[in-house]
Amino acid sequence: MIPDSPRRAAATVNLAAIERNVALLDAAAGDAVVCAVVKADGYGHGAVPAARAALAGGATWLAVASSAEALALRRAGIEEPLLVLGALSSVELAEAVRARADVVAWREGFVRDLAATGAPVGVHVKLDTGMGRLGTRDPHEGLRVAHAVLQAPALRLAGAMTHFATADERGDTFFAEQAARFRPWAQEVRALAPAVLVHAANSAALLRDPSVRFDMVRPGIAVYGMDPFGDDPRPHGLEPALELHARVAEIKAAAPGESAGYGRRFVADRATEIATVPVGYGDGVRRGLSGACDVLVGGRRRPLVGTVSMDNVTLDLGPVHEVSRDDDAVLIGAQGDERILAEELARRLDTINYEITCGISARVPRVYHRDGERVA
Repeated sequence: MIPDSPRRAAATVNLAAIERNVALLDAAAGDAVVCAVVKADGYGHGAVPAARAALAGGATWLAVASSAEALALRRAGIEEPLLVLGALSSVELAEAVRARADVVAWREGFVRDLAATGAPVGVHVKLDTGMGRLGTRDPHEGLRVAHAVLQAPALRLAGAMTHFATADERGDTFFAEQAARFRPWAQEVRALAPAVLVHAANSAALLRDPSVRFDMVRPGIAVYGMDPFGDDPRPHGLEPALELHARVAEIKAAAPGESAGYGRRFVADRATEIATVPVGYGDGVRRGLSGACDVLVGGRRRPLVGTVSMDNVTLDLGPVHEVSRDDDAVLIGAQGDERILAEELARRLDTINYEITCGISARVPRVYHRDGERVA
């Protein structure tokens, strides 16, 4: 909670929850090491604080999508192993080398470019077993890339990897097909370099199937306490780390026929009172939630009515209520016995929980705490 916050809105992030989530994932991973994914500014939680919390929880590697993200972690003083998962241009490759990050390869030409830098870089060769994005579909080409890495004096063959397309879809068969394609190829790479880290499992795969944990796992969404299957994190023992708070800025009566918001999408059909909460799509509260979600105020769900604007939303409090100006309004999180999960908002928007927290904009300050005790 942020009852004493002077801000119009803030996202509170419980770093202790991230630590506990990673400790739980580390235990689930067994002998595999944990590489916590902190790309996209830690899924909207803040990359540097999230990374430090993940490391405190037992992660020994961190993964990002871009060289700029890797450099930001290094500039913050984080020295643990980094893996850049994304494709790299020549400029970005130079940045990744400067960040002392491991990189992903699937083309021999990229390995030649990397070797030409003369830098000691760890390389993870990627086989595309079915995601259809990055990586080579040809296992023979993947082995040629691994050989090219071994032949470059400064380079180190550090990993053999793939990525699952349907791990979060329980009961599908394609997940098993991908794992079956990956295993024999990974064994061939390991034969070339026994110390190589074999890795494939994201959050869903880690929680779903012990057989794909291999040497390293790459949890992302579960690190932040969200359900990789899009349902409810509680059955997995995960704790949502982020809450989105705002405050009640105004309350005014609305007589029958009076409206609130752009386009008059809400017109009162009875005498009621409308609360204005200063948060909107400029903060990441999607316009598609207009008239389609609730906000917690005073421990109760209050329907969001009217159009979500850039800076404000309006709530129907009803004719009788105990809400006052400056009361805390919770868009994501818990209040009293009620809670609104990112998964709930995602279902209402026909999207995924990842997009909900990643979409919280930079103008919303992140306030960090450990189980309610603020940290700098």
